[in-house]
Amino acid sequence: MSMLTLHEVGRDFGGLPAVDSLSMAAEAGKITGLIGPNGAGKTTVVNMIAGLLKLSRGRVELDGQDVSTMEAQHLSHMGVSRTFQNIRLIKEASVLENVLAGFHRHETTSTLSSLLGLPSAFRERRALLRRSMDLLERFDMADLADWPAASLSYGHQRRIEMMRALATEPRLLLLDEPVAGMNDAEAYSLAEIFRDVAAQGVAILLIEHNMRFVRRLCDHVCVLASGRLISQGAAETVVNDPRVIEAYLGS
Repeated sequence: MSMLTLHEVGRDFGGLPAVDSLSMAAEAGKITGLIGPNGAGKTTVVNMIAGLLKLSRGRVELDGQDVSTMEAQHLSHMGVSRTFQNIRLIKEASVLENVLAGFHRHETTSTLSSLLGLPSAFRERRALLRRSMDLLERFDMADLADWPAASLSYGHQRRIEMMRALATEPRLLLLDEPVAGMNDAEAYSLAEIFRDVAAQGVAILLIEHNMRFVRRLCDHVCVLASGRLISQGAAETVVNDPRVIEAYLGS
């Protein structure tokens, strides 16, 4: 069974469909690409999956459970995590504090315990700090742990957002243009991390305009144009589909 399944999903704005009759799936342990020209409806799809936009029709299932009407907070607790096109960080906080924030849903001690400095709260925070540092090591950013997030480059801020998303320990990870603005070397170093994450059984849905990155990374690719699915399959097959060449590549 797929981790994520969309059944005839649609979303209208002002009576016009931004996404229409979309059926697709993302499997656990696999990286599924979602590509298409600007305005194709890709981010709208991710926002519906994440509970930030209500569906106009259709159904979204997570591991076989209908989650079509669930709010973003509930979906987060079920293991849905995402990054955004526009980076959303706590700019004045340190890199480590931003990543630590991602572990919030795993906290078990009460706010009162933390305020009183009880041993249980201290032990939990120490454990979460250790796990945060493990992520920083994984993304080769441990030396920047105490730096304010706002002081770092765009590429480093992208990495912080991805670490924070992984800190939630997702079952479904939604990546909205994660390597935008990065060079190939930076992008391919992240590709290895994404492969490792998928190998742990996480389903990854990737929106990306970098076709070299998509072809190198994705196990399966779905193509949207004007809110409709026009092609899907292996990356090499999809990019050579005449409908994709016309709609996405513009030739």
